[in-house]
Amino acid sequence: MTDVHVRPAGLADAAAIAAIYNQGIAERIATLETEPRMVDQIAGWLGERARRYPVVVAERGGVVVAWASVGPYSERACYAGVVEFSIYVERAARGSGVGEATLQRLLEVCEQAGITKLLGKVLVENARSRRLCRKLGFREVGVHRRHGRLDGSWRDVVIVERLLGAALEGLDEAD
Repeated sequence: MTDVHVRPAGLADAAAIAAIYNQGIAERIATLETEPRMVDQIAGWLGERARRYPVVVAERGGVVVAWASVGPYSERACYAGVVEFSIYVERAARGSGVGEATLQRLLEVCEQAGITKLLGKVLVENARSRRLCRKLGFREVGVHRRHGRLDGSWRDVVIVERLLGAALEGLDEAD
């Protein structure tokens, strides 16, 4: 996909990230979050997160159309290298390969940073995200039933994982 440029996110991307995130929140298919994000919240989050965890944005024609990030899974030392990921694509750019390019770049950046496993929680009915994860080598580990409430209803999430770097060493294809 030559018309998409994926790069590290910066503070100048906060408004675009907030807008895309808020689309996902409003649509109720990509997250259990319900409160819209303000630009200053995203800017603070970018400043804090970017020091420890990769955040990337995808641009098409100079406009940010997707973002992906990782964050802490656990503060316990035994889980060093394990992170939880998120990806959001602007509504008009969905289905165009932008999500794939964005998540692929996030995987590359994470591997370069020594991260060994990405975990994600995908709403069971979010078929598009589940397909994207499978396409990029994530495996579905299982379902957390009634993982959270959204608009008063219990929702299930599929747990996905992808091993990177050192976690792949000595692993059989059958594993």
